[in-house]
Amino acid sequence: MANIALLIAGGVGNRMGQSIPKQFLTVNDRPVIVYTMQAFQSHPMIDAIAVVCVAGWESFLQAYAAQFSITKLCRIIPGGKNGQDSIRNGVNALREDFDDTDIVLIHDAIRPMVSEAIISDCIRVTREKGCAVACVPCAEAMLRTQDGVVSCGVTAREQLRRTQTPQAFPIGKICDLHRRALEQGITNSVASCTLMEEMGEPVWFSLGSEKNIKLTTVEDIDIFKALLTAERPSWLK
Repeated sequence: MANIALLIAGGVGNRMGQSIPKQFLTVNDRPVIVYTMQAFQSHPMIDAIAVVCVAGWESFLQAYAAQFSITKLCRIIPGGKNGQDSIRNGVNALREDFDDTDIVLIHDAIRPMVSEAIISDCIRVTREKGCAVACVPCAEAMLRTQDGVVSCGVTAREQLRRTQTPQAFPIGKICDLHRRALEQGITNSVASCTLMEEMGEPVWFSLGSEKNIKLTTVEDIDIFKALLTAERPSWLK
C-alpha cells in the first residue's frame, strides 16, 4: 500500500501581510514549501508527493521541485475557494491515480518543520486505527470566551489537544467523507479532523511536536529561522 503526501498550498496568506503567498516566501535562500517537500521526499515510507497549489504559482513549484531534486512530486492540483474545497480537490485527484486503501497524509505546506518521527507515527496510527491527526497536549490554562474580550469559563486542558498536520486517511475514506459532507451542506470546515467530527467520525491522535509550527505570521518566520539553526545542549536529557 502506498503513502502519499498531499501538501495544501492553495491559500494566499493574508495574515502574513506579504506580497506573495507565504508558502513561497524564501527563508535562508530556500522557499518555505521546499523545506516541506524535502521532509516528505527524504522519508523512506512516502511514495509520492502531490501539491494543491494556489493559481499562478504552478510553474514556480515545478521549477523548485527540479532545482531541489523533489523527485517524488507526482501531481500539482488546483486550489479551491477555501481549505475544505482545496483538500477535496486534492484527495479526489489522488483517487484517480491510487487505490482507495492507500494512505493520504494531508499536510499544511506552511508546516516546514515536520519530522520523520511525526510522519512515521501518523502512518502507523492510520494503519492501525483508520485515521490519524498529529497533535500535542495543551500546556497552558484554557479559558473560554464569547466575545474575545473577557472569560466565561474554564476548560480542563487535559481534555484538549492542539491539532497539527499531517492528518491521514485511506484515500477512499476521506473522499467519501467529503462527498457526504457536501450532501449535508458542510462546505467550510476548518480542517480534515474537524470535518470528521462534524460528520460524527472519531479521530485518533498521533505524534505531534511544538517544533511543528504553522507559519501564519511574520513572528512565526522568526521562530522558524531560529529552529533551523538551533542545537540542543549536550547536558539536556
